[in-house]
Amino acid sequence: MTMNIIPMNMFRKLSLLAAGIVLAGMNVANAQAVIKFESTTYDFGKFSEDKVQTCVFTFKNVGDQPLVIHQAFASCGCTVPTFSKEPVAPGKTGQIKVEYNGKNKLPGHFKKNVSVRSNASNALVRLYVQGEMTEADKGK
Repeated sequence: MTMNIIPMNMFRKLSLLAAGIVLAGMNVANAQAVIKFESTTYDFGKFSEDKVQTCVFTFKNVGDQPLVIHQAFASCGCTVPTFSKEPVAPGKTGQIKVEYNGKNKLPGHFKKNVSVRSNASNALVRLYVQGEMTEADKGK
């Protein structure tokens, strides 16, 4: 009976090769986009209901893969987010524009949220717009 025995130094080389392949695969699996906003809240301050308010949230992809915003949706119809569906490369910035139209809504303080879904490791981020809306001057 003949037995095939792998020499010990060959076994060590194969083991090191296999470990290297596993570790390299782990690095690829961990590569991901990461979205980081400069600020997640914008305060419009005090304004009249007849003035539509607009702000821009700027973010950066601090990950190592392209970032794609899948959707951005608001808590009500008076708040409308817009964004580009183009991928944002690692290290680059993008923007989400948010418009608030409080016409015919109750005056006073408000706080609305915008949910942002992406392929980032932090896949769901909430942005907030707030302010104090006053009733429009009826004499105009």
